[in-house]
Amino acid sequence: MLEAGGLAYEITLPPCITEKVAAADQNDLALEIHSVLNLDGNAGRFSFYGFTNAIEREFFEALISVASIGPKSAARAFSLPMSRIAHAIDQGDHAFLQTLPGIGQQKARDIVAKLQGKVTKFLLIQEGHPPAQAAIPDFADEALAVLLQLEYKRAEAETMIRSTLERVPNIANAEDLLAEIYRQKAT
Repeated sequence: MLEAGGLAYEITLPPCITEKVAAADQNDLALEIHSVLNLDGNAGRFSFYGFTNAIEREFFEALISVASIGPKSAARAFSLPMSRIAHAIDQGDHAFLQTLPGIGQQKARDIVAKLQGKVTKFLLIQEGHPPAQAAIPDFADEALAVLLQLEYKRAEAETMIRSTLERVPNIANAEDLLAEIYRQKAT
């Protein structure tokens, strides 16, 4: 439920989006909304579907462009990361698509027939925030500078420092850290 300007809006989040939203900072959360007008006789009611970015919303809209898929079915189907679903569509993997909630054999065929070859940009949707890496101690910066001077690539040097500090957490200075890195490389 979202309150804005004295009004409350009920926003449906697909399961894979719910996980991302739960991990996000709630004070700095922005959602891309897809709204659907449901008509029942002379009355209409809006349904809102929320996504963490415009690409996810566009993928949802692409999925509901398939004649046999409505917004409720599409939202339920996104129980796995959208990039995996896009990959299955691109590969024509009917069996995988049938494992999604509410997607049977015929709907899987319809999805592949309509969207195969058209989901390339959705293959790169991030599955979540990368896990935060622990900060390295100040003396590790000195060790990093030495490794860079020895022509190690930055990513490789940082990986060596992190793995060494994980294995031997009681290292207290750059000299000991470099010595331990050397010992590990020698074995």
